[in-house]
Amino acid sequence: MIQLDNLGLYLPQGYLFKDVNIQINKGDKVGLVGKNGAGKSTMLKLISGKEKPTDGQVHLPKGTTIGYLTQDIKIDTNQSVFEFLNRSNPTLNQIKDRIDAINKSIVERTDYESESYLKLLDELNDLNHSFQVHEGFSWEEKIVGILKGLGFQDEELARPLNTFSGGWKMRAELARILVNKPDIILLDEPTNHLDILSIAWLERYLKTFEGAVIVISHDRLFLDNVTKRTLEIMMGKMIDFPFSYSKYKVARAEEIERLEIAKKQQDKEIKHTEELINKFRAKKNKAAFAQGLIKKLDRMEKVEVENDAISKMKVAFPLSVQPGKWVLEMQDMGKSYGDKLLFKQVNQTVGRGEKIALLGANGVGKSTLLKRIMGTLDGDGKVEYGHNVEVAYIAQDQAESLDTSKTILETVEEVAKGDMQKDLRSILGAFLFSGEDIDKKVAVLSGGERTRLALCQLLLSPSNFLILDEPTNHLDLQSKEVLKNALINYEGTFIVVSHDREFLDGLTNRIWDIEDFNLKVHHFGVYEFLNRKMAETEAKPTPLEEKTATVEKKGASTYEEQKELKRKKNQLNNAVKKAEERIGLLEAKAKTLEEEIAQLDYSDEEHANKILADFAKTKEELDEQMTLWEKATEDLMELEG
Repeated sequence: MIQLDNLGLYLPQGYLFKDVNIQINKGDKVGLVGKNGAGKSTMLKLISGKEKPTDGQVHLPKGTTIGYLTQDIKIDTNQSVFEFLNRSNPTLNQIKDRIDAINKSIVERTDYESESYLKLLDELNDLNHSFQVHEGFSWEEKIVGILKGLGFQDEELARPLNTFSGGWKMRAELARILVNKPDIILLDEPTNHLDILSIAWLERYLKTFEGAVIVISHDRLFLDNVTKRTLEIMMGKMIDFPFSYSKYKVARAEEIERLEIAKKQQDKEIKHTEELINKFRAKKNKAAFAQGLIKKLDRMEKVEVENDAISKMKVAFPLSVQPGKWVLEMQDMGKSYGDKLLFKQVNQTVGRGEKIALLGANGVGKSTLLKRIMGTLDGDGKVEYGHNVEVAYIAQDQAESLDTSKTILETVEEVAKGDMQKDLRSILGAFLFSGEDIDKKVAVLSGGERTRLALCQLLLSPSNFLILDEPTNHLDLQSKEVLKNALINYEGTFIVVSHDREFLDGLTNRIWDIEDFNLKVHHFGVYEFLNRKMAETEAKPTPLEEKTATVEKKGASTYEEQKELKRKKNQLNNAVKKAEERIGLLEAKAKTLEEEIAQLDYSDEEHANKILADFAKTKEELDEQMTLWEKATEDLMELEG
């Protein structure tokens, strides 16, 4: 399906990668991995055709469709969320528009026996068949199902898309890709703006998707659950592993160990050869021998091992002072924005040493709850800290809110206090900012580098109570592992918001869940929490069942019900018209056969039997079409009330 043939991309600083030869087949689920800056996103752009390679080619079968989710989506439309998807399929749009035009013409015309009118009916019949082949009759139902799976609520489907945040626009774009079922899906960090339940839904969808999927993600569990193959871009090359991410990591570690042994052996051989060259180069009778050794070194293919500096990072959040037995108390706490209630009557005490994961769907108020705890937002009730409590807080947009005009060193100097000032360079080194790097402006840092710098600021802020809102955003897999280990070893208390299940697993000892405007506390792990949530969701009636029941009982009152009612009416109207058209043709054929039977020469037994069988078959089909017409007409009358 996808053939990368000697693919290469040359940049001013040299080749990003070259001589890439990879084949990806239909049904392959591939994880694309590599260090930040290795060229993962660029590779997706080349496959999608958004960029052109310097060398080689990307071969795709003619007519291949690609759905490509980028990290920098720009959507500015007054269309509703629903209409953004509803009008996203050109083929269905063309068919629907023509069906609507023909239906309007049929209603207005009275020349029922004319040739042009009958041609319209024939065209309408063909269009309805084509609409069914393209799954048009279930199109709106699929749209609603996918939007709900990605976290949109009923009342949000009619809202203009440009009133949503960038994260929700990304979800709408992802829904648009999925509902159109392209041959190839390319996903660049699809879980960045999804909540924990939406990620689980997306995993299940991609597992059953029949086409090829290539995904870049810093979510280890997502990669393990979706992919069966891993492509790593490393030192300008692409290496193919027939495993999901975790198995790839084991195989990769074994490969690195083998390469390190080979490199040590090669380095020893090179050193010995260079010593011989230096020894014999000046001797006339050995000059040719020395030149031979030089050529041997030039021809030697050097063994290279990628330096995984991040895995060697050692980060620890020191405890400032030991607090009292309880660190936080919330009394009757609540928050509303106008008529929109987020939560109310929250009464909860947090004891020293508790490790809490704050979960819930996007939009339920997780970040707002943290801001209420921090005192940066007003609301109902009150919040009190315990004795000696010192809070350090990382907001969801902390990395983006850094002063871009300052250098890395200046950024940490403004928060470091006392003796910490003396250790700044070594602390920055632990976060992989060393040498001249510390004089770089924040403006030139990548998203992952800014997040590491924000975490470094947190380390330098004396605390015994950490509040972390999506701290893993923009962190690569290795950096997340370093942060997780630091939190596991932290002696203080923390509350963390994260949608990364693997990151949360084994990290916390209780879960806070915002649901139905209340804060619920669970004492089981993240996977059990997720399984229970998914079971609750699956136990509820499907959107179609809910809509149909409501339409039958009380008519269309909500947006979804109106859409469903319209779809069913169109389907039944088309069924009635299709049956009427077929009945007219069959009645005319039956009449012709009756006239022929009246003058039939039964001595020609073969011909007579053929005519009689044809008449019986026509009458049988006519009865079937009459039954279909009656059923569709009755259903339409009942639906119209």
